Amino acid sequence: MTVHHSDAEFNEIDPYSQRVINAFETVGPAVAHITVHSKKGRSGTGSGVIFAPDGYVLTNSHVVSGGYRFEASLTDGRHFEATLVGDDPGTDLAVLRLSATGLPHASFGRSDRLKVGQLVVAIGNPLGYQATVTAGIVSALGRTLRSSSGRLIESVIQTDAPLNPGNSGGPLVDGVGRVVGINTAIIGGAQGICFAIGIDTAVDVVTHLMREGRVRRSRLGILGQTISLDPRVAVRLKRKAASAVLISELQSGEAGQKGGLAKGDVVLELDGETVASVDDLHRLLTAERADRPLDILVLRRASLETVTIVPALER
Repeated sequence: MTVHHSDAEFNEIDPYSQRVINAFETVGPAVAHITVHSKKGRSGTGSGVIFAPDGYVLTNSHVVSGGYRFEASLTDGRHFEATLVGDDPGTDLAVLRLSATGLPHASFGRSDRLKVGQLVVAIGNPLGYQATVTAGIVSALGRTLRSSSGRLIESVIQTDAPLNPGNSGGPLVDGVGRVVGINTAIIGGAQGICFAIGIDTAVDVVTHLMREGRVRRSRLGILGQTISLDPRVAVRLKRKAASAVLISELQSGEAGQKGGLAKGDVVLELDGETVASVDDLHRLLTAERADRPLDILVLRRASLETVTIVPALER
């Protein structure tokens, strides 16, 4: 039996595909292919995403590492020289600036609003003339990766959207066309395990890189993860934020251990500021807070305790 389909049926696009198409068409023109030239004569490549019309590009630190000259090309075939604005190996993020204005640029979303199972699209520009797109879902949130500097990158997004060679530094995009992460790593030999730096972390890093060219931080020497508080506990604590940071590990000899923090403590406040996520903790641990006593409010075995810590300056 022959089944005839109308042109309308052939042209009909399902909602899932439409969201992927929308994400790609919205952000794709802002995705750049980056070529990195080193003084040894070798060159590397990666992707990046333009986030401002005057040519600022967000990419991975490991993409630009060791480079002294940078070039970028867009999907419309245009080529530009680029300069390094700043580099932060601790979060594997870097900012370049293209020698152009009026460029297509992407908008940032919020990684703290992502949900496991949500559609995400990974876009890269590995060849310079054509963008590539893969789609998947958020597989997990709050993962950690160790950066090239040895620092643990926290609040990392795990996705099964496959990353093609050269896609490092490209954007992870939601179905509305907002950048929610920067693709950074794939686990070799594993199927469908890829990672992106959450855009909330990236926005904070970008601010410092554009202002100072680097990120200086204070550190507590703890590893934490964002957790949801029991609603009854949040009400009892008269807390607007329904989340906090659970300390899962303390580094020996570091400020947190010396000051009396303990594994299992739930950090609620630092220096009088609410801590609702690991990103909050990173944001608050500025260089200005190093080498001076800070009060940290923690929930420890159902009791509130204030611990005084002197964070060290991250070198």
